[in-house]
Amino acid sequence: MKIYTVGGAVRDQLLGRTVADRDYVVVGATPGEMISLGYQPVGKDFPVFLHPHTHEEYALARTERKSGHGYKGFKVYAAPDVTLEEDLLRRDLTINAMAVDESGALIDPHGGQRDLAAHLFRHVSAAFAEDPVRILRVARFAARFTEFAVAPETNALMRQMVDNGEVDALVPERVWQEVARGLMETQPSRMFLVLRDCGALAKLFPEIDCLFGVPQPPEHHPEIDTGVHVMRVVDWAARQGMSLPVRFAALTHDLGKGATPPELWPRHLGHEAKSVVQVRALSERIRVPADCRDLAVAVARDHGNVHRALELRPGTVVELLERVDAFRRPERFEEFLQACECDFRGRPGYEDKAFPAPDYLRQALMAAQAIDAAEVARRAIPAGIREAIFQARTAAVVVWRNRQHGVGT
Repeated sequence: MKIYTVGGAVRDQLLGRTVADRDYVVVGATPGEMISLGYQPVGKDFPVFLHPHTHEEYALARTERKSGHGYKGFKVYAAPDVTLEEDLLRRDLTINAMAVDESGALIDPHGGQRDLAAHLFRHVSAAFAEDPVRILRVARFAARFTEFAVAPETNALMRQMVDNGEVDALVPERVWQEVARGLMETQPSRMFLVLRDCGALAKLFPEIDCLFGVPQPPEHHPEIDTGVHVMRVVDWAARQGMSLPVRFAALTHDLGKGATPPELWPRHLGHEAKSVVQVRALSERIRVPADCRDLAVAVARDHGNVHRALELRPGTVVELLERVDAFRRPERFEEFLQACECDFRGRPGYEDKAFPAPDYLRQALMAAQAIDAAEVARRAIPAGIREAIFQARTAAVVVWRNRQHGVGT
């Protein structure tokens, strides 16, 4: 029995990056032998075991053979006669198909070290085409390893997979899982650009794909192209270390602009309402979690109102605060403002521009929160409680705003 460190741990160590998790392959062992040594079996589709002390994962060397459509159509063979080289051959990219033995020697049968030096994502074998999840993984890796490029032959293979309908077999939950991980990487835009380059974006996220080439008014958007703007916005969110809900909202805030008839370009009147419809549809299709979906809906609907916040009447400000649930969920309101600021910053020359709207709305919320809603409710008739609280909050915002402008002092 021989044990090898494999995959991402080897890759990251060679790159000088922090190794978060280690995966191990065991060659020459049976499940019974692993259990007799105290390893705990956990694998459902193939033999994987947890180390009795470290609880790290140890998988028996295996081969995979395509037996159906999609990413689940595989027959797995795991036995003592499967070699390390055979196990590495089934992996996706050469940079993930290296191993280190127990003495520290590198085993690299597919040129992974060469491709690391060349900053290339290259598939190990034609078997790459058997698993459409690998397209998403390559795209996700592009968002993490920002200096790497997809090898031309790998991009061609990915495009062929798209043309053959392989990505149509991806289950929604897996698509979201990979996209969510990619959104949390260093430069999420690269994930979507890789998907677009091989044609997968149009299949998986047509709402995003169709934004490229759609112009916006240059006086507000020097980058002009809506797709370019959205990519800049999501990358800004990543640079600020924003949460996943904020990054998803940044990605989807302008989806409605893809539905604007070309004869109306570059204006996009009413795109907010269209964006809400598209965000809901996209979230339903790929099973986006409620926290990400709800924030994205709020940002799609009201990011324009945030940009105009200083021009809004006090009552409209309170309506906005109530609509985004700022009184009951101040933490979510903060994420809402963060996503709107990402939208503002995701334009050339706007990175350091003054953007007073978020602080203005934070202070307006504080002013409105200062009223005693319970006392207002006690004095109102039951049918008028909601309106009475709204009017009291509006009056508080009026007083605060007048004070800000020196009125009545």
